[in-house]
Amino acid sequence: MLINQIDFSKMYQEHMQQAHRTRKEPEHWDKKAQQMAQNCANPNDPYLVRFRELMDFTGAHTLLDVGCGPGSISLCLANEFKEVIGIDYSGGMLEMARLRAKELGIPNAHFEQLAWEDSWATLPKVDISVASRSTLVDDLKAALLKLNRQTKLRVYTTHTINPTFIDENIIREIGREVIRLPTYIYAVNILHQMGINARVDFIKSPNKGGFDNFEAFVDSVNWSLKNITPEETDILRHYYDVQTASGKKISYPSRDWAMVSWDVVDESELTL
Repeated sequence: MLINQIDFSKMYQEHMQQAHRTRKEPEHWDKKAQQMAQNCANPNDPYLVRFRELMDFTGAHTLLDVGCGPGSISLCLANEFKEVIGIDYSGGMLEMARLRAKELGIPNAHFEQLAWEDSWATLPKVDISVASRSTLVDDLKAALLKLNRQTKLRVYTTHTINPTFIDENIIREIGREVIRLPTYIYAVNILHQMGINARVDFIKSPNKGGFDNFEAFVDSVNWSLKNITPEETDILRHYYDVQTASGKKISYPSRDWAMVSWDVVDESELTL
């Protein structure tokens, strides 16, 4: 089979099904809202700095931030626009975003509870749309097309580079199956098959060393794999002790991202 014969949209959906990726309910993110506001919303965070550097604001007055979380991107960019709209399906995230906007004295940002799957008919078309670290959806083609439809000028999205959120050796150590998720390459190929030639840039996380204690290490593993059992915790304790006893430090999970961006194309010119 040649590459032009592959339906990348269908392949993506099949990959997601095989990965047994389930949609987290809003309540999951509600509980994480305060922590994410502390960890992900610092305007000096290298990810946010690089994201901003890669954007072209020329002629843009309005912004839509899809999967906005605690306003990490939208509030960081608010001074570049007359109006900023953030949407998320987590009420807790939106509450945190509104609180941060008030604390930062940002009057031109407002937030609405909407999911990728909801109708966006009530939203105005904007000059620029962003979807930052929120693109691991069930139907990627539908999501990308929705962004293109909602936007007048340019779209910026970020996707994972690595297929797992944790070192595969650690997953194997506790006896679990390594489940690899779709990466940014699907977005590039789906857009190409639609008739959109996307740009790809990379946002590399700085090396911040490794875990200083076992509790932080096991919390990180549990965040990625969920429902770590007592037996698995014992295995992780042994793994951690062996590594540290030999002078090795267990590195933080890689958080590198690919920015896939494009100039909006009229839908009449797309191959759907």
